[in-house]
Parts: sequence; structure tokens; C-alpha cells
Amino acid sequence: MTAAGSDFADSVLLVHKQAGLTSFDVVARLRRITRQKKIGHAGTLDKAAEGLLVVCTGRATRLIRFLMDGTKTYQAVIRLGFRSDTCDREGQITPGGDFRNITNPVLEQALQPFKGEILQTPPVYSALKIQGRRASDLARDGQSPEMTPRTVTIFRLEVRNFNPAEGLLTLEIDCSKGTYIRSLARDLGEALGCGAMLERLVRTRSGEYDLERAATIE
Repeated sequence: MTAAGSDFADSVLLVHKQAGLTSFDVVARLRRITRQKKIGHAGTLDKAAEGLLVVCTGRATRLIRFLMDGTKTYQAVIRLGFRSDTCDREGQITPGGDFRNITNPVLEQALQPFKGEILQTPPVYSALKIQGRRASDLARDGQSPEMTPRTVTIFRLEVRNFNPAEGLLTLEIDCSKGTYIRSLARDLGEALGCGAMLERLVRTRSGEYDLERAATIE
């Protein structure tokens, strides 16, 4: 192994993933850069999302199952008044209802049921396996996979900004592994009666690691 390759052996790498890359894309590129054959990430980010992706190489891959259990922090921009079959701007978007009468008190009240331990139904367009196939692949084939609700925990859910005129809402979220922020956006939109979809998502923290310490692939 070359000196450059050995620099990345048995390491935990903090990567700032850019939107447009899948988590698999990031790992594949890092495999070439680091010259490490054994490499994996500790928690998927959607292709449209950006932010912190924790990647382990060599013997450090044994830590992945522990790192995945850590609390995740996200900053999510949610657009009210629209629905999407993927629950974000990547899917087929349809108009929702009027959001202009939603005030801050109404919004805060709608958020309350989403705090703590909740049952959440994952998006149909997800990597979850159903009878050996990804749910997203089944959906693209015209099937309607049944997504089983599962228990997740939202430890903190705070409004950072709300523009009622444009229907743009920014939330900061601390949550357990397995939480889909796309599902949260979808379900909040239904609770408000106007529909909603995820406009932008940034993971700022994973366990003890934060985005400020991360480097881009470049």
C-alpha cells in the first residue's frame, strides 16, 4: 500500500456530501481516493440532501453499527402548499391547499404531536426493502408497496424561520436513526391541511461529529 493509502487506513472520515450525489457515490469516490477496499458509511443521506456523512475505512468499519445509533441533527426547509410523491422536490409535484392563513401559533400547535416517540410511515420512494426489492423500485414499476409505520424519536423540533407569505418553513431537528425528514414534512403538511414537501435538507450533526469538521470530496 502506498503512503497516501495508508494515511486513510482504519479511519473515521467526516465528509460534507453535496446535493446530487448518493451516499453510495460518495463511498465509491472515497474508495478510489483513499485506496481502501473496506469502506462504508454510517447512515444514508438522500441524493437531494447534503451535509455530514460519516465514512469508516478498514478496521474502523466495525464502529459503523455504533455510530449509526447516534442522534442526528438536521436543518430542514419545508415548502407548504404542495405535495410530492417522493415527499420532496425531486418527485412529481402537485398543488396543495392555501397556507396563507397559517400563523405561528397554528404552526406550533401542529408541530406538537411530532415531538417525542412517534409512529412514522416511511416514504414510498425509499431504499427500504420489501420482499427483497427496494420500495422505490417497486413504485417506479407502477406498484404500490405497503410501507409499515415504525417507531422513531424526535428529541427536538424547533422553528428557525417561518415565512407565511411564501409558505417556507425552516426547522431544526434532533432525531433518532431511521427518521425520515421527508415523511415529517409530508405529515406536517397534512396536519396543517395544505400539504407540504421537503425543499432542502442539511445534516449538521451525527452523534459526536458535526458538519463544521467535515471536508468535501474535492
